[in-house]
Amino acid sequence: MTFQTTETIQRLWETFLQEQMANLPPKERDAMSPQFEQRFGELLGKSGGDADAGFFDLLGLGPQGAVGFDKIGYPAITPDFDDSIVPSQLHAAAELYYIYQHERMKIFEVVDTLLRLFRLGKMRIQRGPGARGLYLLEKWKPLRYTRQDRMVAYRRAFNYGTAQAPAGAVVNRNFHRQMVGFMVAVGQYFRDLLIGEVIRGGQVIEQRPFGSVATVQRIGLDLRYALDRSTYGNVFALAMETGHYLIQVLKLLDAPDIKKAFDANTKWDVVEIVSNRYLGGVAEPSQRAKMAESGRRLLQFIADNDFKTAVDPILFQSIVRPMGAHAEAWVAAYRMTPEGRGFPGVTPALQGVLGIRQAA
Repeated sequence: MTFQTTETIQRLWETFLQEQMANLPPKERDAMSPQFEQRFGELLGKSGGDADAGFFDLLGLGPQGAVGFDKIGYPAITPDFDDSIVPSQLHAAAELYYIYQHERMKIFEVVDTLLRLFRLGKMRIQRGPGARGLYLLEKWKPLRYTRQDRMVAYRRAFNYGTAQAPAGAVVNRNFHRQMVGFMVAVGQYFRDLLIGEVIRGGQVIEQRPFGSVATVQRIGLDLRYALDRSTYGNVFALAMETGHYLIQVLKLLDAPDIKKAFDANTKWDVVEIVSNRYLGGVAEPSQRAKMAESGRRLLQFIADNDFKTAVDPILFQSIVRPMGAHAEAWVAAYRMTPEGRGFPGVTPALQGVLGIRQAA
């Protein structure tokens, strides 16, 4: 399709759209507008024609020789930047975040301490399931990726920790600011929604503010892009291997003889007792557990959502609704951790991640 034909379609489309919308009942307009927008996009896509032929026509090397601009094919360029990601890397980053929070809970240090006590004969266990698990764990323990490898991966993907990043490696330096901003944006979106329901007297809201949707999408896209470019290399393999190791570790801590040796009722009691006795104190297990659960779920959502610009606000609201509780839970837990006690509040945090200067 030539440039002139495409230009005519674009010019007449708005007139056609206004006429059709004017003839529809008000309740049907919201349902039909996304379909019209989708149809318009399909027409523009078909109008592109053969990109190579259009380029040669522009140079005068086509079968018709030199032709005017009105006979050259329309250059329909498809935007694909937001889709150029590797989903497996983002899913691995979500699992790595879950592992990181357990690292902060000293789970791996607790198990190493149990192994040391078992070897030295300082634990009153000998042949139960916990003793058997400790014996097998030394052989099952990941051989390829050590604690130092995990520290480097945390630094690359999240800029967490003090490990030295490899020379030339991409470090996701804005992860924490974007993570907090995304959680705050999702939480703020649903607080606005709740206020709207109270004011309007129901859950069916005719229109949602576009700004709130755009803010969630913008921060989500930035967070996804930064994670994608900083998780190449061994992050996927490390997350898979350490994830399976963490599963075995948590099962081991729940062994009856290990819990009995520390007079504990649950595996988390074992973690707390061992941390207090041998590791200098417990490290916010309740808050870290919730941050691990909700943080991983939100990162999985970011990896799988397409964040289309022209998404229906009501559809977006339905898709994101399950994430609202996770975002609020993450923020509430984060504010109780040492690094979160300086949390400036919802509005300043959201302004900071969006680059809005606060009034002095």
